Amino acid sequence: MTTNLNDNNNAASGNQESGNNRRDFIKKSLTGGAALAFGGVLPGFSPKSYAKIIGANEKVRVGMMGVNSRGLALSSNYALQPNCEIVSISDVDSRAAEKAISTVEGIAKYKPANVPDFRKALENKDMDALVVAAPDHWHAPAAILASKAGKHVYLEKPCSHNPHEGELLIQAAKKYKNVIQMGNQRRSWPNVAAAIKSLHDGVIGRVYYGTGWYTNNRASIGIGKETAVPSWLNYDLWQGPAPRKAYKDNVVHYNWHWFWNWGTGEALNNGTHMLDLLRWGLQVEYPTRVTSSGGRFRYKDDWETPDTQVINLEFANNTMMSWEGRSCNGRTNEGTSVGVVFYGENGSLQIGEGNTYQIFDLKNKLVKEAKNDFVIDPLNKMNPSQGLDALHIQNFFDGIKKGTALNAEIVGGHQSTLLAQLGNIAVRSGGVLNVDPTNGHIKGNKEAEKLWKREYQKGWEPTV
Repeated sequence: MTTNLNDNNNAASGNQESGNNRRDFIKKSLTGGAALAFGGVLPGFSPKSYAKIIGANEKVRVGMMGVNSRGLALSSNYALQPNCEIVSISDVDSRAAEKAISTVEGIAKYKPANVPDFRKALENKDMDALVVAAPDHWHAPAAILASKAGKHVYLEKPCSHNPHEGELLIQAAKKYKNVIQMGNQRRSWPNVAAAIKSLHDGVIGRVYYGTGWYTNNRASIGIGKETAVPSWLNYDLWQGPAPRKAYKDNVVHYNWHWFWNWGTGEALNNGTHMLDLLRWGLQVEYPTRVTSSGGRFRYKDDWETPDTQVINLEFANNTMMSWEGRSCNGRTNEGTSVGVVFYGENGSLQIGEGNTYQIFDLKNKLVKEAKNDFVIDPLNKMNPSQGLDALHIQNFFDGIKKGTALNAEIVGGHQSTLLAQLGNIAVRSGGVLNVDPTNGHIKGNKEAEKLWKREYQKGWEPTV
C-alpha cells in the first residue's frame, strides 16, 4: 500500500457532494420537536430506547481516529450521546482498536467498523465527522484530510504540532466551510464560562495579569532501545507526516509527548488549556513579546522537551500572562494541580481544577464561590471530566446541525495553541521573541523562525 498523505484526496472529493447533502438534510430535518429531542439526554433513557423517539434516529455519524488513551475516553463519551453513532474506529494499534470497538458496543449496543487507516474511513459517504485524538504530529494533517473529504472535525488539543499547521487549518475551514471544534473543553463548562463573563463584566475591575499552571509527578522514561516493531503496530502510519525515526521501546504510546519529532511537551499537552483560559479572560489574541525558560532537569533520560518551564507573554492592551509547568514535581499551586488566577484593579478570580471559581477582594477576602457539581480528576490523562466534556461535544453537534456558534472554533484554537508554541520556540531559540500582534508571527529572529514550520516525511506534507 502506498502511504502518501494525499492518497485518498480524489476518492474523498468524489464523496464530498453526497456528504454535504447529508449534512444539509440533518440541518433541515432538525426542526420543532426533533430539534428539542436532540437538545439533551432524557433521564432514564438508554441510547437504544432514545433512538426510537421520532426524529432522534437521524444522528451525527462520526469516525474515531486514535483510540488508545484520550481517544478511548472520547469514544466512550461519543457513544453515550443519544444523537451520535460511531460508524468506524481507526487506530494503528490493533489492540487499541479492538478495545475501543468493544467499549462502544458495550455502551451503545452496536458495533462500529474496524478501519485501521483513517484515510480509508474518510471514504465513507455517510460519515459526517472525524474525531481526531491521535498524537500531536497527526492533528492538523488528519483534520485537513477530513476537511477535504467533506467531513466536520472534532480536534483534540493542541490543534497543531507547529504554527504553520495552525494557519493551514484556518485556511482549510475557510475553503471547505466545515465545522472544526478544538477540544479545549473548558470553553463549554458552565461555571467556567460564567467566571469569564464576570471578568468581562468588570467584577474585579480592569484585569491586567493572569497566571496558570500544571503540576504532576511523571516518572522517568528511561533510555529506549531500538527493537523490532510490534506486530500490533503499523509504525509507518503512526509516524505519518513526521520524518522517520527507528522504533524504540519507550516512545509508543504516551511518551511521544516528550519528543519534538512527534510531541509538543507539557506546554501544549496541558498548558494549552490554561493559556486558552487566560487568553479568553484577558480578551487578547496575539502577543507582542514572549519569553520562556526551562529544560529537562529532573531525570537524565530520552525525554527532550522541558519538564520544568515558565512562559511569559505580553500583549498590546497592557496585559500579561504566564504559565508554569512542572511535570516531575506535583506540589500544587493555590491548592490545585491545575488552574488559573486573574488579577485586576479590585481583586482576583481563580478558576480551579474543575467547573469552579472563586472571587477575592484586594484584602484576600472570599466574596463569591461557585462550586463544582461534576466529578473531576485533573490528573486522569484519559477522561478527567466526562460529563462536562459532553457539553463540548453537544456544542460541536449543534454547530453541525444548527449552525450554532462553536465555543472553541479553529481560529481561537490556533491562537491559544500558538501561545504555547511560541513559548516552546522561545525556550529552544534563546528565550526571547518579539511578535507581530496582528498575526502572531515572529519578528527579527531567523533561528526562531525556522521553528515556525517542521520538516515532513517526503510525500506526507499537508496541503490545503
